[in-house]
Amino acid sequence: GSPPGALTTRLSTLPATGDLPDSPTMQTVRFEHMVDGTPEDYDLIGRELAEHKANHLTDHILDTLKAMAGPLLGYQVDRFQHCLQSATRALRNGEDDEMVVAALLHDVGDPIAPENHSAVAADILRPYVSDRTHWIIRHHGLFQGYYYFHHLGADRDAREAFRDHEWFDDCAAFCEEYDQNCFERNHDTMALEEFEPMVRDLFSRDSRFPLPQTTLA
Repeated sequence: GSPPGALTTRLSTLPATGDLPDSPTMQTVRFEHMVDGTPEDYDLIGRELAEHKANHLTDHILDTLKAMAGPLLGYQVDRFQHCLQSATRALRNGEDDEMVVAALLHDVGDPIAPENHSAVAADILRPYVSDRTHWIIRHHGLFQGYYYFHHLGADRDAREAFRDHEWFDDCAAFCEEYDQNCFERNHDTMALEEFEPMVRDLFSRDSRFPLPQTTLA
């Protein structure tokens, strides 16, 4: 696979010959096969990625969240309003900004990964949040099953496999207070714009993981 940013090369800046001009300021990398890359090439990619992340990452995430607006999928509110309710409850309950953002984004994986949305949301957050927050979001889908798995012929107590984990109670509380109860049609829900500064602040953080760990984070 390619590292993040390797596909952002701006080919339109290349001359018609396909050769880059000699210039101290490179617009694109010189290689077409990654094995031919130089430290200067990968330094360029790193700078481009950092700039792109700073300018666009939060917008991409918020756009994915907003994509859940509309379809009810059988619920009384759409998934976008569900997430706003979750974040609203977390904020008003005194949670720190990190957990409020995690509540806002706990289902952000739904549009692209409905079968494993917990894992997707957790991994989006993981470079920027604590291990505890990541664990809660990663496992919330299973813990949420306590409220409905038995209606579908599955084991509502499947989460008991994690009973001895240090964050079992935290994840159970998250689902009780910020998930299973966040489908109210007339809830006094805060607007997304009120959470946006927290989201931008969180995703402006440096990743907790250096190379090569960041590729597996």
